[in-house]
Amino acid sequence: MKAMILAAGLGTRLRPLTNRLPKPLLPIVGTPLIVWNLLLLRRYGITDVIVNLHHLGHLIEQALGDGAQLGLRLVYSREPVILGTGGGIKQAESYFGGEPFLVLNGDTLLELDLGAVVRFHREQGGLATMVLRDDPEVEQWGAVEVDAGRRVLRINGRGAAGDGSVAKRMFAGVHVMHPWLLRGVPAGRESSIIDAYVREIEGGEAVFGFDMKGYWSDIGTPQRYDQAQRDVDGGRIDLALRTARVD
Repeated sequence: MKAMILAAGLGTRLRPLTNRLPKPLLPIVGTPLIVWNLLLLRRYGITDVIVNLHHLGHLIEQALGDGAQLGLRLVYSREPVILGTGGGIKQAESYFGGEPFLVLNGDTLLELDLGAVVRFHREQGGLATMVLRDDPEVEQWGAVEVDAGRRVLRINGRGAAGDGSVAKRMFAGVHVMHPWLLRGVPAGRESSIIDAYVREIEGGEAVFGFDMKGYWSDIGTPQRYDQAQRDVDGGRIDLALRTARVD
């Protein structure tokens, strides 16, 4: 399976740190954030990765090159005009060769069994699988409503009606999707992948939610960036665990 890391964001909430350095290159205890995520992919045998670029993207490309030093094969999708999560994935669509692929946000730090996520996706047989997590501030993040069968019914209040109770989760920014999900995403225009999810759910397509339990942090503000550094120092997440490859 191939993967994509979304790394084109502007990082506005982290200025001035991101005035001269793109957010994916901000160091977490000396190692760039994007490298943490690349090593997580490699740990689960995912070695073909495309990275989209916009803000200071040339610095990311200079730092990572073709990925050989990390045991990976990296290519880049350059966005002269930022395309958002929908347009950015759409631009890279041909890279996946019509096969399901994994997407990670380049601005999150997490510990997650990607092998379990991929197995869950294949077993459920849906159009896509969204990795979800419980959070006391779920409404602030944007609630994803899931039924007892783990099927996603609504995202931010939009989607399909359902019978019975639902659980509310937040989207962790990791998902496995079939390229069919991109069929209605306009090429060359900025859009959100959430709009594509809602459209397909409303049309009756099956999207499932995988509950994660491990460490997760959105490196979106100086405060959360500092906390992530402390979390690593405190042993809540360990870079060394990512060095062993698991096929």
